[in-house]
Amino acid sequence: MQKPEIQFLDGPQSRWKEFKFTISVLFEFIKGLRALHFVGPCVTVFGSARFKEGHPDYELTRRLSGKIAELGFTIMTGGGPGIMEAANRGAREVGGRTVGCNIELAHEQFANPYMDKWVTIKYFFVRKTLLTKYSYAFVVMPGGFGTLDEYFESITLMQTKMISDFPVVIMDKEFYRNIIAHIDVMKEKGTISPEDTNLFFFTDDVDEAVAYIQNNTIKKYDLRPKVKVKPFRWLFEKE
Repeated sequence: MQKPEIQFLDGPQSRWKEFKFTISVLFEFIKGLRALHFVGPCVTVFGSARFKEGHPDYELTRRLSGKIAELGFTIMTGGGPGIMEAANRGAREVGGRTVGCNIELAHEQFANPYMDKWVTIKYFFVRKTLLTKYSYAFVVMPGGFGTLDEYFESITLMQTKMISDFPVVIMDKEFYRNIIAHIDVMKEKGTISPEDTNLFFFTDDVDEAVAYIQNNTIKKYDLRPKVKVKPFRWLFEKE
């Protein structure tokens, strides 16, 4: 039996099936919004699920996330293993808050043990919306198709003014050198504007990345310690 998302993308269905799918999406959004309502200003870290402890990018992510958490941000990830685990772990190790927005997959994805709170979502597009909604900055570590999808969607939303110009830091210039080269081609051919390259920042240096995030979030948006908001118990809300 096909999963609902695959069925939905398989062309026109009966009106009843499409209505049920729409209701399912609505409930996924409500579940995610309720779970993440109190997480505070976040920095979302994207990256491969396949790197294990000891891998250079795993350890780099762990160190970088710890320093970002020390600025007062909650570290948010896709909730799974690899780079996501490293990011949540780095925040946990310095006493920072750490949350995740997991995805239901048949393989590769399971909730890592370094999160204070997480929610598991059925649909990728719902998950990507939630990962974007609560973040004041994005960190893109080496990854695969999913990481590039998340990176370019974030950039597109900023380019089209659908969200504010939050800082996007891409770590590991050697890994992304072909992406950098292709961005230069797009600029040369006029498919993006020259100023669009100001929407992201490539670096290999942790301190440089942290300073860039700090200058373009805390200072730019005058972020202050969040006033604690009490959950509505009658709505069964929890912090």
